[in-house]
Amino acid sequence: MLFMVIERFHAGNADPAGERFARQGRMLPEGVLYRASWMEPDGTRCFQLMEAPDARSLDAWIARWSDLVEFEIAPVLESSEFWGARGRGK
Repeated sequence: MLFMVIERFHAGNADPAGERFARQGRMLPEGVLYRASWMEPDGTRCFQLMEAPDARSLDAWIARWSDLVEFEIAPVLESSEFWGARGRGK
C-alpha cells in the first residue's frame, strides 16, 4: 500500500529532524520503503510517499521521530489504479 505521510515539524523548525536524519538516516523498519518526498518552501512541513504492507507498519518509524515531528498518515492510490477500479482506465 502507498501512504502519503504529512510531517509537521515541532515549532515549525525542521532543523532538529534534518540533523538527526544526517546522523542516523531515515530509520525505517523492515518492510517499509521510502518512495519520494517534498518540502514546503518555508520548511514547516514535509510530504513523504511511503510504501508499506499496512499503516501499522509505519508505527515504529513514527515512534522514532515523534519527539520532533507530528504525523498525519493518508492511504493513497495512484490515479490509474483509482480510475481503473471504476472502469474508467486513465
